[in-house]
Amino acid sequence: MAVASFILGLLGLLVLNVFLGPIAIALAVVALWRGTTRRGRAYLGLGLGIADLVVLVTVMQMDHTVSWSF
Repeated sequence: MAVASFILGLLGLLVLNVFLGPIAIALAVVALWRGTTRRGRAYLGLGLGIADLVVLVTVMQMDHTVSWSF
């Protein structure tokens, strides 16, 4: 779960961050709660999931829309 959280958080920075960000956060929290041995990847997934949502909110404020594109 920690690795999946990391990968989804990383992908969420580029596409579908409104969906992948919360999923990455949830997977990281569950992985940490279960006592994963890959704590670093779980924390990275948590941070990237939060970063996904921060990027989404920032770009939404700049474009005044609900979604964003390049």
